[in-house]
Amino acid sequence: MERNNLYPIFLKVHQLNVLIIGGGKVELEKLSFMLKSSSNAQITMIALEFLDELIVLAEKHDVLLVHNTVYSHTVLQDYHLVIAATNNYKVNKQVYNDAKRRNLLVNVADTPDLCDFYLGGIVTKGNIKIAISTNGKSPTMAKRLREFFEDVIPEEIDDLAQNLNRFRKEIKGDFAAKVSKLNKLTKGLLTES
Repeated sequence: MERNNLYPIFLKVHQLNVLIIGGGKVELEKLSFMLKSSSNAQITMIALEFLDELIVLAEKHDVLLVHNTVYSHTVLQDYHLVIAATNNYKVNKQVYNDAKRRNLLVNVADTPDLCDFYLGGIVTKGNIKIAISTNGKSPTMAKRLREFFEDVIPEEIDDLAQNLNRFRKEIKGDFAAKVSKLNKLTKGLLTES
């Protein structure tokens, strides 16, 4: 069986500069996905033109739209993360090559071999966030798993996380003692009532 060797991380995209190249339906999906997960993400989008729905969403979230812009490697300056989603493979490939030369993380939509990262399914319940990856094999499966987990994880899970955080701050002892106490306290979370 093939193994998913991706290393999951959660990025503070409100502290990073994100560039999305393109203004069509795929870009709308990428923007929506990122804003759903982090509504205060620092995002700039460049394209020759933008879908009306994309403009409405961008204005609602203070996303900077740069209209009538043809891609050039110079636009990559001052960004940490790049998503290329134009409908032109040659442009997307150029974005990938330029981003790699600048040591930027890059995702080229629907082209797994031109991605440093994938945008998987994400379930968010307050402070709890679960990321789902299919290793780039099936975004549809990631979506279905996300829907499943959204249904089965109760909204009250965030209250539990908040209470555990308060308890963690009150526990006395060294790191090992704290971990031991928290492990004992949370052991029953996954058992049936």
